Order: sequence, then structure tokens, then C-alpha cells
Amino acid sequence: MPLELDAALDQFLQVLLLERHLAKSTIEGYSRDLVGFIQFLDSLGVTDVTAVRAAHITEHQLSLIESGRAVRTRARVLAAVRGLFRYLESERLITVNPARSSTNPNLGRVLPEVLSVAEVDRLLAAPSGSGPRPLRDAAMLATLYATGLRVSELCNLLVREVNLNAGYVRTLGKGKKERLVPITELARQRIEIYQAQGRPLFLKDKDPNQPALFLTARGKPMSRQWFYECIGRFARSVGIRKSVSPHTLRHSFATHLLEGGADLRAVQAMLGHADITTTEIYTHVSRARLVELHRKFHPRG
Repeated sequence: MPLELDAALDQFLQVLLLERHLAKSTIEGYSRDLVGFIQFLDSLGVTDVTAVRAAHITEHQLSLIESGRAVRTRARVLAAVRGLFRYLESERLITVNPARSSTNPNLGRVLPEVLSVAEVDRLLAAPSGSGPRPLRDAAMLATLYATGLRVSELCNLLVREVNLNAGYVRTLGKGKKERLVPITELARQRIEIYQAQGRPLFLKDKDPNQPALFLTARGKPMSRQWFYECIGRFARSVGIRKSVSPHTLRHSFATHLLEGGADLRAVQAMLGHADITTTEIYTHVSRARLVELHRKFHPRG
């Protein structure tokens, strides 16, 4: 039987208390950090220890960055996560330790996985067919890359918040802060087709007043857990070997804008970052890309 993450945490804390004789304050710190990590996993639909992947740990670290958590805090949380999975591995409760690759983190920055423009094009072309599901999936992928929305913002997007004529979406981000984000022509077209040909089929015999834009077959708002799994499946189907999540498209959106010459403040506004230092992580990604291109194409690279 799979071991639930909550039960694994209880076991780990008992070992710290009874076998390793750590101070009560230290154990309480481990507990706070790991409870936050488990809650993050739960929001993605991950509830047992064998389902945790290295990508989930990276995503959690990136969420801490976006929340403005200090470098020392992120390092401490990562140490707690590594400790939990070392314990589970030692007890043979897992066969693969997803935290093993995070043993030497970059404490200054956790650079996000970014897709190339060509990879994004392949991903956006992955949904095929004329049924309501592929039309919805195609619209969601295009909207996510066009706007850089957080996955929760995408799934909570309302019909009235999308202005196709003016070409923007209105979203309510962290801290209940509202922002307007332009959308691409591709996203506009896909949303228009989905609203005309796909969404009405999801609403057949359901609540006609449902305000959410992206719906399930039951006529309910799309869940972030489902979309997290969906985007990974689409990436694998088109041969993308990177670990791809909704956050990956958000990172790619920001990085590609900056590589194209966009102003950092403008990107900050579109991402909904309260502090521009959070947005500056993408300048590091862009510089890394420049170094890669220089080495590849310079005659003496």
C-alpha cells in the first residue's frame, strides 16, 4: 500500500524525536517546513511518497521564490525535504529518492526549466481533434504561454475576464491584486473557437450560468491538479524530454519576452510580481541562454 505523505511525516518526526534526540524547537521547524511542502504537493494532487518527483521539489522551491521567501529559508526547507526522503529511502519506503539531485542547490537562485521557442510550438500543437476536450486543452496551453498566468489563475479564469476584442485577460493574483495581461492572436483564436464549439458541449444539461471559462466534462471549473498532469502528458507526446509543468510555460513566457527585448518592469507587471527582484531571476536565465549561444556559434567558442 502506498504511504501517505502525512503518515510519512509523522514517522520521520518520531525518528527525529526518539532516535536522533533533536531539540523540540528543531523538530517544530522541520514540521512547519515539511507541512508547507506537503500542502504544496497536495494542491497538485500528489498525496503518497512514491508519486513525488524531482520536478515537484523544484516547483516548490520556485513557489517559495515567487512568495518572496529568503535564501536561507529556501535552503532550510530544502534541507528538511532532503532529510525526509533520505529517511524514506533508508527505510525502503521508496525506491527512488526524488531529492537526490537537489543535494547541491544554488542557494542564490533556483533557475527554472525553460523551453525553447521550437519546443513551445510543438507543445502548443500537441492537442489534436475537434472535440470539446482538445479545443479546451489547446486554448488553455495557448493562453498560459500567451499570458504567463499562474496555473491557479488560469483555472480560475472567468468568461467575463476575457476580452477577445481588446485582446487581454483580467486576472486576480496573489494578495487579491488585479492585473491586465495581453494575449496573443493564437490564444485569442483558440479561446474563441473553444467558446463557440467546445464549452457549450461541457455545459449541456449543466448549469448555464457557470462563470468559469475552462470546464471539465462535468461542467465544473478545471482543476490545477488535472492540468499539471495534462501538460506533462502533452510534452511527452511531442518528444520533449524536459520536466514540463504549468510553471515551465510561465517561465518560458517571461524568458522569451526578455530575450526579445521586453522591459523588465513590463514583465514584472504581467507576471504579477510584487517585487522586481523576483522577476530578475529570468534575466539570469536569459544570460545563460546568451552564453550558450555564444559558445555554440562563436568561432572561438
